[in-house]
Amino acid sequence: MTPIDIALNRSRTVLSLLVLLLITGAMTYIDIPKESDPDINIPTIYVGLYHDGISPDDAERLLLRPMEQALTGIDGVEMISSSAYQSGGNIQLEFGAGFDPDEALADVREKVDEAKVDLPEDTEEPSVNEVNISLFPVLVIQLSGPVPERTMLRIARDLRDNIEALPSVLEAQIGGDREEVVEIVIDPLLLESYELNGNDILSLFNRSNRLVAAGNLETGSGQFAVKVPGVFETAQDIWEMPVKVQDDAVVRVRDVATIRRTFKDPDGFARVNGQPALTVEIVKRTGENIIETIEHVKYVVSRHQENWPENLEVTYSQDRSNDIRIMLTDLQNNVISAVLLVVIVCIAALGLRSAFLVGVAIPGSFLTGILVIAFMGLTINVVVLFALILSVGILVDGAIVVTEYATRRLREGAEPQVAFREAAKRMAWPIFTSTITTLAAFLPLLFWPDVVGEFMRYMPITLIAVLAASLVMALIFVPTLGATIARIGYKTPQAEETNPEPSAFTKTYLAFLERALRRPGLVLLAALFALVGTIGAYAQFGRGVEFFPNVEPQTAVMLVHARGNLSVWEKDRLVQQVESRVLDQPGIRTVYTRTGNDNRQSYGEDVIGQISFEFDYWRNRDSASTIMEELREKTADIAGVYLELRKQEQGPGEGKAIQIDLTSATGVDLTPTLLQLREQLEAIEGVVDIEDSLPMPGIEWRLDVDRPQAAKFGVDVTGIGDT
Repeated sequence: MTPIDIALNRSRTVLSLLVLLLITGAMTYIDIPKESDPDINIPTIYVGLYHDGISPDDAERLLLRPMEQALTGIDGVEMISSSAYQSGGNIQLEFGAGFDPDEALADVREKVDEAKVDLPEDTEEPSVNEVNISLFPVLVIQLSGPVPERTMLRIARDLRDNIEALPSVLEAQIGGDREEVVEIVIDPLLLESYELNGNDILSLFNRSNRLVAAGNLETGSGQFAVKVPGVFETAQDIWEMPVKVQDDAVVRVRDVATIRRTFKDPDGFARVNGQPALTVEIVKRTGENIIETIEHVKYVVSRHQENWPENLEVTYSQDRSNDIRIMLTDLQNNVISAVLLVVIVCIAALGLRSAFLVGVAIPGSFLTGILVIAFMGLTINVVVLFALILSVGILVDGAIVVTEYATRRLREGAEPQVAFREAAKRMAWPIFTSTITTLAAFLPLLFWPDVVGEFMRYMPITLIAVLAASLVMALIFVPTLGATIARIGYKTPQAEETNPEPSAFTKTYLAFLERALRRPGLVLLAALFALVGTIGAYAQFGRGVEFFPNVEPQTAVMLVHARGNLSVWEKDRLVQQVESRVLDQPGIRTVYTRTGNDNRQSYGEDVIGQISFEFDYWRNRDSASTIMEELREKTADIAGVYLELRKQEQGPGEGKAIQIDLTSATGVDLTPTLLQLREQLEAIEGVVDIEDSLPMPGIEWRLDVDRPQAAKFGVDVTGIGDT
């Protein structure tokens, strides 16, 4: 017996299984994690090195080269690139797609630990970071307004702690905050009058501000731990600390210095719509539902917002939950529309019963496919939604063919079970072959290499799952359900009903088909002409090839480039000039400004600030290209800066369209070649936003120490540097 016979002979079991699939599929669709982009592993690992005050030349010689030599032997590394800058450098390792991120991360950390012994003593602990889309913020909470910095920081920290308590949140990071410090300002004249020097006080603080574990005290009646608590707990402890004692006179810190509570010097500024701001960036756990996570975070914010100052404004950015919710609504509307349209067509062509059977096959295939997706550990994301919408018009073919043949056999007088059994068996191979040929068109996408392949593989997986489910629906569930329904009130058709008169449309089609069969050569020639003509017409009049469609973005970023010895306040003044032009631009909802470059890996070293802005709803504004062109014109007269605009990228980020790397095996200076290449690129029409990695120009102070003369005074290079 074939599976079709087994299913028809056990109709109750099969129909119970169908109901179970529909219920569990619907529950899985509600509970399955939903996110914006697929969770893929980017084959890139960064090693960050930081040494306060080191020059780029010394960073290359003392930091990067020893680390590069250690990292070269790691298996699977395709390319190593590094860059040095003031106070540090970073190394980028690119692996082949499909690499094991955990193993690669462990190998890199092992080599970094081995190379640490070759780094200068004062170099901070190297950081090893992987690039993971799932670790990017799913929501950024922006706190802004005329509120004291300490108040805003306290609110942000409390909010961070409450958000991190949510089970679906991996971490919440505060952006734009500064570390609080107790600052001791020493008067050099008073220091000299007491015959003290800075190194003495510095070493005194280092020895005094610590907890000393003095071991254990053994007695005949027990053992006791001994410790000498010396950690500063209040500013008064520092204020009263003695720095020198002579006879009965005690010189304390208060005699030579002033103490104040303050923040560390800023290395950047943040503003939202021109107001000072702090941000809380939310990272969800892998596999968690992005919609529910963002809803829970917003609930926490609204619950605590009642106790905040009234002039503290809360805004959100990078919120993709609305996009996912809209896509899910579109999917549901497409499914409902497909069911209704197919049912209407089937009612007109085949009757009410056939329309109902085909209508059941659509949600049945969808929900069964989603069960398979959930079983594989995948999530609902942009690519999966696209594949589901794409499959709506494909999965009904098998069900229509089976029900149409069974309906015709019923009109000819066959019993329901016999009619649907014959329909399923007769059409099994055509339906199977049709489904397999459709799957064969998408199967090669499973082997798509590189990052793009990792991103797009969700589409063939989804289509294979849904179309395979539609095959089972057409050959197992639809015949069983159809035979069960047809037995209700079944009557043998009358003789006049067995040979229905063809419709006018069918007669026209048959006449056209008969003429085409008489001239096969002409039909094949016409098909060949259509094939070649279509390709030629697109080559002549088409708009070219684009991997991801150029849709209206929701966000964009303006990078502010400037070079020279600029302090952080000078950088902020330049960024504010650009920001003031952006704030006045119609069509922009929110403007988030950050001065400083804490992302040298993605942006150039000369980026002094970033202005991120969200557009209004696309129906209520000009196109993003128009807005960005207007911003170019409005900011063109600002001296000393170069502005670069980047739109939101669709699909996996691949950087700029043209990327050229120059290397030299002989150590030749590549600067003239780079300048010549840049000049030629600037002459090409349509090439904009060119950036390079030339060394930053600027002034450097060099103190040449006369070592013999310094030795006469009992000092060395280290002492001079500390001073």
